[in-house]
Amino acid sequence: MLRTIYGFGYMWLYLIYSIPTLLKWKRSTFENLSIQERDELVHDVPKRWAMGVVKTTGASISVTGEDLIPDGPVLFVSNHQGNFDIPLLIGYIKKPIGFISKIEVKKLPIISDWMEVLPCIFMDRKDARQSVRAMKEGAELLKKGHSMVIFPEGTRSKGGPVAPFKSGSFRLATKSGVPIVPITIEGSYRLFEEKGSRFQPGDVNIIIHPPIFSEDYNEWNINELAEVVEQKISSQLLQN
Repeated sequence: MLRTIYGFGYMWLYLIYSIPTLLKWKRSTFENLSIQERDELVHDVPKRWAMGVVKTTGASISVTGEDLIPDGPVLFVSNHQGNFDIPLLIGYIKKPIGFISKIEVKKLPIISDWMEVLPCIFMDRKDARQSVRAMKEGAELLKKGHSMVIFPEGTRSKGGPVAPFKSGSFRLATKSGVPIVPITIEGSYRLFEEKGSRFQPGDVNIIIHPPIFSEDYNEWNINELAEVVEQKISSQLLQN
C-alpha cells in the first residue's frame, strides 16, 4: 500500500511541477523546427515523468528490437495488458509518440493537456461519427510526421489472452501509408492490475517486431492486416 501511495503521489506532484513547461509548449508555435525536433522537445518532460512513475513500482523493464524501428513517422500497434502500457511506451521507446485514447481520459486534469500537446487523439467509441473523425485526424498527424500508438483490442486484457484486434483502427496506416511496427508487451498487468489495483514490482518485456511497410500491407485487406499483426504480437506472448 505504501508503494501505491508513493507512486500516485509522485505521479501527481510531478504533473503539477510540469505545469509551467506545459503552458510554455501550449503557447509555442515551434517556428523553424521540424516535426521530429518539435516532438523530441515536447516529449522530454512526459518521458521523464513516465519513467519515474514506472520506477516507483520497482519493475524490471526489458526492451528488445528498438533498432528495428524505421526513421520517420510510424504506427505502433500494441497489445494492451494494463494501465501501465502507456507510461511504459512513452518512457521506454526512444521515438516520441502520441496515442489514440478513449475520450474518458480527457477528463483527467493536466494529463489530458499534455496528451493534446504530444499530440494525441481522443475517441468516443459510442459515437460512430466522432470515431471516424478521430481516425481521420490521426491519419493526418501521421502524414505530418508524428508517430502514433494504437491498442486494437480496445480494452485491457489484464494478463489474459489477446482479444481479437478491431480492424478499423488499421485505417490509420492505410490512409497515411506509414510503416506499421507491432509491439508485444508482456507483464505490464503485474505492475497494477494483478493484485487489485496496487503498484507492484514485476518483470516487463517490450518486444518490438520488424516493421510492415505499405508496399507489403497494401496487398492485404484491412481484416487480413489486423489478423497478421495480431498473430505477430500474440506469438511472442506465447513464447514468454
